[in-house]
Amino acid sequence: MLPLILLSLQLANSLLPVSAVDNGLARTPPLGWNSWNRFQCDISEETILSAANSLVSTGLKDIGYEYVIIDDCWHADSRDPETNEPLPNPDTFPSGIKSLSDQIHSLGLKFGIYSDAGLYTCARRFGSLGYEEIDAKTYASWGVDYLKYDNCFNEGLSGNTSISYSRYTVVTMLAPKYRLTLERYEKMAKALNATGRPIVYAMCNWGEDHSWTWAGELANSWRMSGDIGDLFTGYHPWCPCTSLENCTNFGARCSVTRILDWAADIVPYSDPGGWADLDMLEVGNGNMTKDEYITHFSMWALVKSPLILGNDLANMSKDTLEIISNKEILAVNQDPLGIAASRVWQVSVEEGGDIQLWIGPLEHGATVVAVVNTSPTNATVSVPWTDILPYELTSEQPVHVFDLWQRADDAQWGLYLGSLGSSFSFSSTMKLRSHETKVYRLVPQASHAEGDQFRVQA
Repeated sequence: MLPLILLSLQLANSLLPVSAVDNGLARTPPLGWNSWNRFQCDISEETILSAANSLVSTGLKDIGYEYVIIDDCWHADSRDPETNEPLPNPDTFPSGIKSLSDQIHSLGLKFGIYSDAGLYTCARRFGSLGYEEIDAKTYASWGVDYLKYDNCFNEGLSGNTSISYSRYTVVTMLAPKYRLTLERYEKMAKALNATGRPIVYAMCNWGEDHSWTWAGELANSWRMSGDIGDLFTGYHPWCPCTSLENCTNFGARCSVTRILDWAADIVPYSDPGGWADLDMLEVGNGNMTKDEYITHFSMWALVKSPLILGNDLANMSKDTLEIISNKEILAVNQDPLGIAASRVWQVSVEEGGDIQLWIGPLEHGATVVAVVNTSPTNATVSVPWTDILPYELTSEQPVHVFDLWQRADDAQWGLYLGSLGSSFSFSSTMKLRSHETKVYRLVPQASHAEGDQFRVQA
């Protein structure tokens, strides 16, 4: 028998990172709907088909929302005893997953499913750890186009969670922390690629093991925090970490502002085909104000997070539909450059919260600017536009300014406010309500004809 240390080092070497897995998918952030935020385990064929039909009837499909994703709890009590294939719950999905997938595809939509890189899913259904190949093959045979892959019950195969019960303890101690997590997610990435079917791979390990530094090599999107809650700001005991750097409990019910603060340092790791995922949207679930939902939707869009709706599409308000249908905000998210906006500054407010300035480049030399008020009070903010543009303003080439949350005369989002040049016709001082965000697109005149057009990838 090999000495323990030598054996451990050999095992550790077998877990070294491998070359990137490139499936060519998700060149812009995925758009769609997921069942978890609103329905959790209360799902059925009818729930999923209702959402799919609502994407079509509301016009959301026509503006880019295409994935219909079943989250946890679609599972039977156990796998097929002979083949080990995953099976759906016969009571809630009596027609089977393949039939459901076919119906969703017939609507011109794509179909997504959920599993977990552990022994069990987060709701204690069977997981995919050790069953990656058979699960990937089954998903492909069902016509799956998207896999959300979670991180519960992972047998301690990560650097940040307790590993005292894991048979891999020695390896974890000797190897860099992330390797065991990477191995679990890499196995599914390889299994999906081996099916030959294009399946978007959405890795959901909550940011453990600094996944933003390596997950883009494996997955089309990668979660960077604990689960979101339907709350705008404040502390929740289920989301205890103030920083991701030394977080050991990523938790749940994290607020919009907390996730956004974490994202500020992480989104530069996003790239086309490998996006930072700030978690599914809570817009329309009822616990935030309209201004808060607008801020939530806007900032997820600006940092190029996947925009996965999480509300009841069949019973949503006019305000909710208006927010998630804003084509100008969607165009920022789907911009071909694929560069996330960055936070330029953050100024604390005495009453709590802060004012933030975010800026990002868009195609044709355009720029997106967001001014965010997370404080509990209204604020007057002065933004020096000349300091944020990547080029010098001249009277010969003015920059046109569009407010993406005001409607133009034709009722479309994106009101033209004026131009910036040698003499300014647009004021740089703005008033923000508590928790309000203003989003502007600045377009140089030379590219106005092209740069002012809504662009979204079908």
